[in-house]
Amino acid sequence: MYRITRLTLFFSVLGMPLVIFAQNTALIDTGERPTAKAVAIEALPTIDGEVLNDPVWKEIEPFGDLTQAQPNFGRPASEKTEIRIAYTKETFYLSVVCFDSRPEDLVVSDARRDADLDNTDAFLFILDTYKDGQNGFVFGTNSLAVEYDAQVDNEGQGNFNANRQQGGTIGGFNLNWDAAFEVKTQVGDFGWSAEFAIPVRTLRFQAGKDWGINFRRNIRKTNEIVYWAAMPVGLDLKRLSLAGTLTGLDLPSPGNLKLIPYVLGRMDKDFTATDPKNRFDAEVGGDVKFSVTPSLTLDLTYNTDFAQVEVDDQQVNLDRFNLFFPEKRPFFLENAGLFSVGSPGEVDLFFSRRIGIGDNGNIVPIIGGARLSGKLNRTNVGLLSMWTEEVSDKGIEENNFTVARVNHEFKGRTALGAVFINREGLQSSDSYNRTFALDGKLGLGRKARMSGFYARTEDPNDTINAHSLKFQTDYNWNNWELRAGYTEVGQGFNPEVGFLLRQSFRKPEGLVLYHLRPKNPDAKILEYRPHISYRGYWNFDDFQETGFLHVDNHFEWKSGNELHTGVNFTTEGVVEAFDISRTGRVIVDPGVYRHAESQLIFFTNQSNPWSVNIRSVIGGSFGGTRYQESITGRYRAGDKFNADVTFLYNNFQLPNGDFTANILSTRLSYAFQPNIYLQGLIQHNTSDKLWAANVRFGWLQQANTGLFVVWNYNLQDGDPLNNSFIVKYTRIFDLVK
Repeated sequence: MYRITRLTLFFSVLGMPLVIFAQNTALIDTGERPTAKAVAIEALPTIDGEVLNDPVWKEIEPFGDLTQAQPNFGRPASEKTEIRIAYTKETFYLSVVCFDSRPEDLVVSDARRDADLDNTDAFLFILDTYKDGQNGFVFGTNSLAVEYDAQVDNEGQGNFNANRQQGGTIGGFNLNWDAAFEVKTQVGDFGWSAEFAIPVRTLRFQAGKDWGINFRRNIRKTNEIVYWAAMPVGLDLKRLSLAGTLTGLDLPSPGNLKLIPYVLGRMDKDFTATDPKNRFDAEVGGDVKFSVTPSLTLDLTYNTDFAQVEVDDQQVNLDRFNLFFPEKRPFFLENAGLFSVGSPGEVDLFFSRRIGIGDNGNIVPIIGGARLSGKLNRTNVGLLSMWTEEVSDKGIEENNFTVARVNHEFKGRTALGAVFINREGLQSSDSYNRTFALDGKLGLGRKARMSGFYARTEDPNDTINAHSLKFQTDYNWNNWELRAGYTEVGQGFNPEVGFLLRQSFRKPEGLVLYHLRPKNPDAKILEYRPHISYRGYWNFDDFQETGFLHVDNHFEWKSGNELHTGVNFTTEGVVEAFDISRTGRVIVDPGVYRHAESQLIFFTNQSNPWSVNIRSVIGGSFGGTRYQESITGRYRAGDKFNADVTFLYNNFQLPNGDFTANILSTRLSYAFQPNIYLQGLIQHNTSDKLWAANVRFGWLQQANTGLFVVWNYNLQDGDPLNNSFIVKYTRIFDLVK
């Protein structure tokens, strides 16, 4: 074990002295950003993917000098790209011709809406419709005309988990935002082309202003990523403060009133009940969306239902702290970044899963609610109020949840905000919990910023130190990523409508990372990423509960393969004995445990039909040894079928006993068409002796509405649990044309 640790430590620092053999490739001219012009049109293009022969597009001068971010930083793209932009009072149009010398080698993957475009030939663009350099909307597609859209907040910073299939997000980048737009593509000898038609009322903007804009194209046969407004190494499309400018827009304020009703039928059977019986239910409900102004939207919801959302991934708790399960429900994910305050995944002052989901995962029916969100000049405003029903057999009373948020953005990536979060029990006067917070960020040019928050909670309990705070400084430029921060959570801090990874701590942390690009353009290595990071947790008695020093180096090849080698030096201070196995068999005694562990990660190019991801952690743990191994295999058959299988193996050999805790997860997806799919998720958790299957059929219409059929089946220790079969149909009615 210790030989492995020394070996990985050697490889982890291997890249650091190589700096003298590399050139500083991240220095780019960021003083002048490119400018494009949108053209007002009267005759409309035919949205069929055909660009080269469309008479409307022929009359518009194209642009598209794109620059490589990888593999050869700063060089022109190896293939030509032509972009054109036009608009009417109702619709924003964009066309692109992606010339390709070998169109037969175009890489396609999952055809579902919002499928990951990173490992395919794709074209994406971002619209900063407020021209604030902070917030925007992303649209994209590949040669199969996949509909891809997302919201960006705070230049994508603060994101915890953004992948729709893996589930949810907290601010930063919200892939679950869905717009009503149309995209068509065509493939030919020239390469491939795409046309986008985005209704103006789908976007939020301030009339009379230019927009920020940037474009990204993936050319997978050469593993190229190219941008219109060039990005320094380590940054991407979400860095809106470095975007170009789109001029020529003269858009009036559009009306927007949408009705989104649903009907649902479900059959449930709870096998844990004394007398299990099939229960049939029918429900109706829906949402209303109204644009108060082009940049301020009111959403109303009644009898809110999320039956079509994928179930949570299984997790095993091998520590004495809380597990984090991300939000996946569409209503709460729209504009999630506006309401997000705190430290994502660790100290979330507002965590929307507290609304409608009990502590043990039980569903608490949502009566309805309202959300007002958007922008007034440079001020982001948000107001959310939701009501949930009483669940008497679970001891849950009727509650109101209210969040009020304001955040004013100054020039130079600087902002100051405040939030008020309240849970009010409607059946007793002493049932409430409130959180008050101030937060802000100070931009230090384009390279660095300082950010932080201070919060307090209030409830009927007599508590001390009911506060939390964080201060952090970031630098991201010239190949360097530097971060230092301090977080504190007082003993009495209790945000009931938030999430705390752990109670009562003081935590310093830091990161130093360098992106090292070899100066030889013919080198097979794309990048080395040597880095070192640290985080430590102390309680208020100055006892260290956790220490984690990580030394690592990433090797990324131009072929798309990656190897991460690292060593971790850990400290775990256990105040009270706890059952790590969750079975009562293996107890970790109080004490201080200091260990070292090796970490190896390897994954192959995910653009290939077959790919694999392997992660291995071996080392000391709580006075014994831990072996944690995971392997994920992925297979795709063209654009129709995708499958991945993950096996996570945990083996602990501790002074008070040995145990294993494993998870097997299988995801299957078949796309009959980009808008018609069948998905399956099968999971097995040996710790809980649980088998769970979630099968979903979707026939999508506008903005991820349509027909959904969902089947859930669960077995625990061989016995069936609460299983269900659901059919749901939802549709958008656009009441303002």
